[in-house]
Amino acid sequence: MALENESVDRGIPVPLYYQIKEILLKYIERNEFKVGDPIPSEAELVAMFDVSRPTVRQAVTELVNLGYLKRVRGRGTYVAKPKIKQEFTKRIISFNDEMMLKGLRPSTKVLEQTRLVADASTSEKLALKPNEEVLFLKRLRSIDGCPIVVVDSFIPLKHFPGLEEEDFIHQSLYGIFREKYATRVRRVVRSIEVMVAGAQEAKLLNIEKDRDPIHYFETIAFDQYDRPIEYTLSRYRGDRSKFIMEIMEE
Repeated sequence: MALENESVDRGIPVPLYYQIKEILLKYIERNEFKVGDPIPSEAELVAMFDVSRPTVRQAVTELVNLGYLKRVRGRGTYVAKPKIKQEFTKRIISFNDEMMLKGLRPSTKVLEQTRLVADASTSEKLALKPNEEVLFLKRLRSIDGCPIVVVDSFIPLKHFPGLEEEDFIHQSLYGIFREKYATRVRRVVRSIEVMVAGAQEAKLLNIEKDRDPIHYFETIAFDQYDRPIEYTLSRYRGDRSKFIMEIMEE
């Protein structure tokens, strides 16, 4: 049985739960525990390491929270699919382009695509005058068939006439900006929060409402003339996404 030769060291100042967590993580990263495999039960881990149930539970819970394991009610704990590293937090790139560069298969389902008059909050973020119209675009983005993110975009139509007629299932928004309107996104202002999934996100992302976490991004994108050209609200599955940031000294 896997782990049969592993043990914890009570002679070092490292918590027992942390040692067990690192042992389990080593087996996951070596692919000795493969995606979809069950790990030993709580009772088996208690016996293997001669520790208490709370110690084992803390080790397993930390790996669940980090996305390496997932609990299935009434069945046990299994190795989860690895999180997708998202690098748009450190460079400007479309979702489709980034995923294809990673060798993944992105797809888009357009849930809503309509013209509407921007409300006061959206008008302020996009520097619009009262009653100016935006394209509201709601999309569900998936990777290899698994839903990853729900995106609500608001784009000022005065800068992009006819945009509402475009095909956003097979084309990226940023690609249309470049190719049809000679517009490039040059900078973004982005805020990030973590919250639990509401009913709508849970249904679309196939997760549990009021329990599973989502990463909530609010973004304003600016073009080469420093005009705000897109206001976006994105909700990413917390169990499948990992965000990479790079911070440099000024």
